[in-house]
Formats: sequence, C-alpha cells, structure tokens
Amino acid sequence: MQGRIHAAAEMLQLTPYLERLSRQLSGGQRQRVAIGRAIVRDPKVFLFDEPLSNLDAALRVATRLEIARLHQSMEDTTMIYVTHDQVEAMTLADRICVLRDGRVEQIGTPLELYEKPNSLFVAGFIGSPKMNFLTGPHAEPFGAHTVGLRSEHLAIVPERGHWSGQVVHTEILGSDTYVYIDLGLEEPLVVRESGVSARKPGETLSISPTGDHVHRFDEKGRAV
Repeated sequence: MQGRIHAAAEMLQLTPYLERLSRQLSGGQRQRVAIGRAIVRDPKVFLFDEPLSNLDAALRVATRLEIARLHQSMEDTTMIYVTHDQVEAMTLADRICVLRDGRVEQIGTPLELYEKPNSLFVAGFIGSPKMNFLTGPHAEPFGAHTVGLRSEHLAIVPERGHWSGQVVHTEILGSDTYVYIDLGLEEPLVVRESGVSARKPGETLSISPTGDHVHRFDEKGRAV
C-alpha cells in the first residue's frame, strides 16, 4: 500500500506534501489528493467530476497527461469523466456524451463530434475557437438556415470570396494567427491562418470556405 501511495503522490506532484494535513493544502492540492486516493484504491470504475477545475494552467496540462496515462495503463478500468471543458473531453475521452439540460444531445468519439456534430449545440461546444455560425443571406447560398464553419476551414482569398468584412482583431500565437472579421453578425467570423499574419484592424478581406467542410443546420438547430 505504501508503495502505491508514493507512486500516486509522485505522479501527481504531491510527494512534498505527504505529511501535511488537509487544511494545510491549497484547493488545487486537495483536488490532486482526491485523485490520488482514487488511484490507490485501484477501483474498477473511476468517476472524475471536474478534477482539474482548481488547478493552474500548467498543472492542469500535466495532470491531464497523467490521467490519460493512467487510463492507458488500466485497460480493465472504466473511467467516467464529467467536465465543462471541451479540451479535457477531446483529449481524454474514448467516447463523449454531450448533455444539454439533462438530456443526451450526441454520443460519439471526439473526432465524430468534431467532424459531424448533429446540432448547433454540439457544434458550438466542441472545438476551440468554437465553430463560426452564419445565418440569413450568408447561409442561403448553401441551402440551410444556419451554416457552420470552423476557423481552419476558412481561407482569406485575394479576389471576391463568399463573404467580405473588416478585420476587428488578430490573435498572434506564433504557430497560428486567428483573424476576427466583422460580417455584420452578432459575433465576428474567426479565420485561422498559419504562422504570423500581418492583417491589421480595419482591413477589408474576402473569405471563402475550403474543401467540403460546410456544416448545415435547419431552423431547429439540427444538422441536415
């Protein structure tokens, strides 16, 4: 038992705190202790309920990796993971069950939900940044009430595209740049460009979808 305790503590970066009382630990440390207790018990079913919510960004990534490794090393164990964080859902799950108001919206693998969402709700929940939604005249040419397009499935084109608008903001992340373009909708259109983009606020750009990645939804928000 002591060996399993120390192994779990090392995995969760808790070794320096083994002699401390619960009240002497931070919220994030107590959350990791709860995960460690579950690991030591070696159960057949794990229920994780928002286990990373109190962790800082760096520790959240490290702990997410350790949970993934734990899952892989315990092939006969079922893990049920409850989260509002779609990144955790996408990176940790074999299958995702998306709930809306207590009802099942869609069940599938992470890629199935990402590539073939069956509703506006799922399409808007899975993916970061979330899917772009276009309605009215912007969607009519595609024969749908609402059109959904992910940022990586849009391209800024030199000539007249499907839509045009003004740049309102850019987020330069190094490997990618997210360009926010105002089309007169409730939210700006987000386009991902590879590398560092030189787009400037106020610049007018033309945008078109790339490939066969247009998601169509009816007036009830269901995929068609």
